[in-house]
This record gives sequence, C-alpha cells and structure tokens, in this order.
Amino acid sequence: MQKRLVDVANRYRPAAEFRAALRRFLRKSEVAARDAGITPRQHLLLLQIAGSTGGSTTVSELVDTLALTQSAVTELVQRAEAAGLVQRAGSPVDGRVVHLSLTPEGERRLDDVHVALGRERAELRRVIDRLDD
Repeated sequence: MQKRLVDVANRYRPAAEFRAALRRFLRKSEVAARDAGITPRQHLLLLQIAGSTGGSTTVSELVDTLALTQSAVTELVQRAEAAGLVQRAGSPVDGRVVHLSLTPEGERRLDDVHVALGRERAELRRVIDRLDD
C-alpha cells in the first residue's frame, strides 16, 4: 500500500509542481499588471498585440487568441484605446479591417510587466523542464 502511494506521488509530483508554479506565475502577472497601471485583461491584450506578426492584429484575431467574445474584445480594445495603450489603423487592402498596435505608452506598460515577471518566468521554465524527466 505504501509503495503504491509513493509511486502515485512520484508520478504526479511534477504535474502538481507545474500547476502550482503556473498559478503563482498567473497571480504575479495579475499583480504586476496592476502595479503597471493596467488591468490583467489589458495586459493580455497588449501581450497578444505585441506578440502578433508585425506587432499588429485585428479584433477577430484577438477573439481567437484571448478566447473571448467579439463584444468583450471590442470593449477591451475601446478602453485600452481610451487609456492611450493601443491605436487603430485602417487596412490599406480592405477598408472593413482595422489593425491594432501598441502606442509607446502601451509598450512601456507591457515592458514594466515583462520586467517584473523575470524571476517568475525563470521558475516556470525550471518546473517545465522537470516535467520531461
């Protein structure tokens, strides 16, 4: 019985450690976003825009990457634009398409969060590497 419990613990320990580290990372991301003067959702928005090909994306693409509804993304973008974090530019190819990119202020706030999470990213990498053992 004891050997079985040890085997189960050994099998699931890396996954449990990963889940705990992931939750710590997400929680610290939320705190770092607020410390940078943005909401956690705005942080995710800025991150997805900055990480998109060419540093520009559309609301439709954000619906997919953020896993939110069209109306939720539209509202999030409107608030971020009002806060001076993102800017819109019409597509030169298709007038119905609007591309979103970060403003210098949006980049600064995203950088603040990124720097604040340096240690947590390193810890998460360490735990992920242990999953393969």
